Amino acid sequence: MKRSQFLLALASFSIVGGSFFLRRTFSSTREPKIITDTSRYKEIRNQLWSDNDQVKHFPNEIPTDAKDVRIAYSPEFSQGSSFFQIRLKQPPNKIEKLLSQYRSSAKHKYRGGSTNDHINQPNGVPTTFFYTSDSHTESFPPNYEILVLNTEDKGRPSFKWNHGNSYGVAINSSASEIIYWSEKW
Repeated sequence: MKRSQFLLALASFSIVGGSFFLRRTFSSTREPKIITDTSRYKEIRNQLWSDNDQVKHFPNEIPTDAKDVRIAYSPEFSQGSSFFQIRLKQPPNKIEKLLSQYRSSAKHKYRGGSTNDHINQPNGVPTTFFYTSDSHTESFPPNYEILVLNTEDKGRPSFKWNHGNSYGVAINSSASEIIYWSEKW
């Protein structure tokens, strides 16, 4: 093989290989990759979620009495946003105890809705979408109490909430269900 043929082949390989990696980069940032495998819960909570303070209210492991467990986790994508949610049913007495505990420590409280609804209220803050819903709905129905345990605005004064995080729980007492959530953007 002549040197010019070798350089042409190398250049062709670089263009094809480069376009493959660009396509992978752009296609992987268009939509979040959502992990729903509940067997990965501990790994996500303890290793993949980068800020342990934002998930300290999550159970260390899935409780043995939990039913209908669903998780939704999206690692950082598109300018660093990510989310983590676990939804589970527990005995009514346990849910009532959790509701009482989180109500007393919540900094903001909402009834139903989504982050878009909550942030647009007077003194509103971003929360979460209903990622673990049974349907494709983004909003929590009104029977969910969304309790924000903390938020952090990392935006500029002229562009509030451009970057930040929030975390908390959403509880539906009538369904005996709790959703632990954390968001970063």
